[in-house]
Amino acid sequence: MSFVLSLARFSATVAARSCLQSPRLFSTSPSLAKELRIAIIGQSVFGQEVYSLLRRQGKNVVGVFTVPDNNCRPDPLAAQAEKDGTPVFKIPRWRLKGQLLPDVYEKYKSVKATLNVLPFCTQFIPMEVIDGAEEGSIIYHPSILPKHRGASAINWTLMEGDSTAGFTIFWADDGLDTGPILLQRSCTVDINDTVDTLYNRFLFPEGIRAMGEAVKLIEDGKAPRIVQWEGGATYDQLWQKKDVAKINWNTTALELHNFIRGSDKVPGAWTMIDKQKVTLYGSVFVDDREPVTGREIEIEGLAQPAVITQNGLVMYGSDGKKIRVTQLQLEDGRMIPANKWGREEKVEKLELSPEEEALQEKLRGIWSSILSLSIVEDQTDFFAAGASSMDVTRLIEEVKDLCDVSMDNDNVYMSPKFTEFVTEVVIRSRGGGQASKFEYEPVTIEANGRTLQFPNQLFVNGEFINSSWGKDYDCVNPTDETVICKVESASVDDVNTAVKAAKYAFEEGEWGKMNARDRGALMYKLADLMEEHKEELATLESLDSGAVYTLALKTHIGFSIDSLRYFASWCDKIQGKTIPINHARPSRNLSISKREPIGVCGIYLYI
Repeated sequence: MSFVLSLARFSATVAARSCLQSPRLFSTSPSLAKELRIAIIGQSVFGQEVYSLLRRQGKNVVGVFTVPDNNCRPDPLAAQAEKDGTPVFKIPRWRLKGQLLPDVYEKYKSVKATLNVLPFCTQFIPMEVIDGAEEGSIIYHPSILPKHRGASAINWTLMEGDSTAGFTIFWADDGLDTGPILLQRSCTVDINDTVDTLYNRFLFPEGIRAMGEAVKLIEDGKAPRIVQWEGGATYDQLWQKKDVAKINWNTTALELHNFIRGSDKVPGAWTMIDKQKVTLYGSVFVDDREPVTGREIEIEGLAQPAVITQNGLVMYGSDGKKIRVTQLQLEDGRMIPANKWGREEKVEKLELSPEEEALQEKLRGIWSSILSLSIVEDQTDFFAAGASSMDVTRLIEEVKDLCDVSMDNDNVYMSPKFTEFVTEVVIRSRGGGQASKFEYEPVTIEANGRTLQFPNQLFVNGEFINSSWGKDYDCVNPTDETVICKVESASVDDVNTAVKAAKYAFEEGEWGKMNARDRGALMYKLADLMEEHKEELATLESLDSGAVYTLALKTHIGFSIDSLRYFASWCDKIQGKTIPINHARPSRNLSISKREPIGVCGIYLYI
């Protein structure tokens, strides 16, 4: 009788107790490594990377068994194997009415494989194939078995709030993820990890390396077969259909957070807002009960109004604690920043330089390659053209390698059309995200033969605002005690809001996400702008501080420009020092001093 093996997508998972039997080592040769003939059975970028790694290690890959082309687009594993000249078999199905298809089985037997490697496989593989190789079959599963068996392991790792995740490479048998364990790796789950971040940070790169290690252990005759402890086994529901992911608001904030991030991006946790099905992404757990100010909206099933703030949509759990989501997907498929809900924002078309026009065509070529399209129109939608989450990973990597621009998954989901994506890439290549235009009522004065304009409001969270308590004070010229203008006076609440905004900007904003070189480039740009307008700045400084104009020009403004350039030059040179210290015998000690920014700093002025 033919049994079925169900394998997971690119899932992942979590820690289970390893009350397992002692490893049983085996070896068929006391001195010589096995000469393996490897069949790769699987698909996707993960499968491609495992295949490529084994090839680089000099392993003999005799055949690749993968899925058929999708809309004329070959799977990444198939494309790479065909490029290398490795025999590729695109199998629509292995069985029909429960029986192994003879012609498919003959194709498999033709490569004379001695080891089957299944890095990522969504097909049902018959046991005749699983047991058809002399050394058996090994499979990658993104959880620490026996916990989280099934095809949605990463989702359940996060939804259950596990503090540890990991993966298992195990020997296939006739059960669902029940075979003996060959090796396991684990990592800590960050409180705000999503399926994508956990997969890309650990499960994907470490899983590829571990598959190479597993094959080497088998080759050397040192691969263990550790029987799984059934007492710790869990089987999880398949988590792919949208219907299962409706949010139950009668849960704690942490449970809400885990549910949303465990469903991010597939299937996507959703709720009803203004009679529209809205999917929530980018959940952040906010561990406090402090009040939130912003625009209130009603969410079906939520006991109290949600609040739209500058940093996203804040919602409350049954325990009074908060979560914040940063992205919303509307019923029509559009993704918007959560803080833009209910507001239509007009985006101005960028004027591209000749270099940026060349960048646009390079991006068009990347899209054409990934989507297998001969023509990529300006309005081509990446996902409507058939792209999957794996293609998002590939797109980000190719843009980084070919265009030297760092992106993340959210940039793709938020800008799915080609023109939108080009805009996002160009803005980042210029050194930052797309900032809103500053709006304020300027104060205008005549001084030093110049007409000067400047704001007199509070600058908090990226915008000019009036103080919350309606107070202001006179800004006086110390030289003649004349009033230059009225300036808004910040209340305690204003200061608290500014501090929180600065903390958020440093820890979660774009500044902290960009690489050190780009931060330095922006600081150089600021220094250049200050130098371009140094006479105006020096005039304002002399009026405000009472300094002589030439002193303000050379020292106050000039030294500020020099300081910015000095620290800009240090941005990509923040390395540490190894300092010799005494050993605490029998241990050996290593002391490393590392320079790093501590955050946003400011000065309180009491008027």
